[in-house]
Amino acid sequence: MSESAAHAITAPVKVAPSILSADQLDLGNQVRKAIDAGADLLHLDIMDGHFVPNLTFGPGLAGRLQQTGIPLDAHLMVSNPGWAIEAFARYAEYLTVHVEATPHLHRMLRLIREKGCKSGVALNPSTSPGFLKYVLEDVDLILIMTVNPGWGGQPFIPAMLQKIEEVSELVRHSGLPVEISVDGGISATNSRAVLDKGAGILVSGNYIFSSDDMASAIESLRRRTLVNC
Repeated sequence: MSESAAHAITAPVKVAPSILSADQLDLGNQVRKAIDAGADLLHLDIMDGHFVPNLTFGPGLAGRLQQTGIPLDAHLMVSNPGWAIEAFARYAEYLTVHVEATPHLHRMLRLIREKGCKSGVALNPSTSPGFLKYVLEDVDLILIMTVNPGWGGQPFIPAMLQKIEEVSELVRHSGLPVEISVDGGISATNSRAVLDKGAGILVSGNYIFSSDDMASAIESLRRRTLVNC
């Protein structure tokens, strides 16, 4: 067993339900159920209709969600994210930007920390993790996308397991306290493999919000054994 896999087994697992998959007509109730079911964070996908072909949530909703008391993990799928950092920093604990969304990634990561948030950088499925070594000291979270961003409900891309392991090894060798989050098609059928490769935060939408028992669904993601479903 590699050192990264051993670390994955001993480190605590955080689960972040993605409210993109919640029933938008019953969002308040769905959020309360997810919190009561044991969610560690709420994952908020911010889409601008430009970086990805979809529109989602604004800072007003983030402000309302902040009142629940659960930390917000805001994933900024937007072009030129400086404006979104300014808009969401007062509400979110984590702010994550895509490397392709800005020509000045280092500046954006510094801005996030200056605003008092934890800084995150997201890797699309086709994004090489090679750039990370140049910004790692300015990163608190690496978000590995295991689907192409823009819509919920897409199937997990198995080839991303190798990327999770590669990023985990990079972080381990750096000695920096960087969290690794994985987002896209996460369910109990693949969560063990994702955790064993070094992930510490699991973002899951459809699997949690389509479940009749959110608490059981969230707990199944934390298990280190395979679950048939």
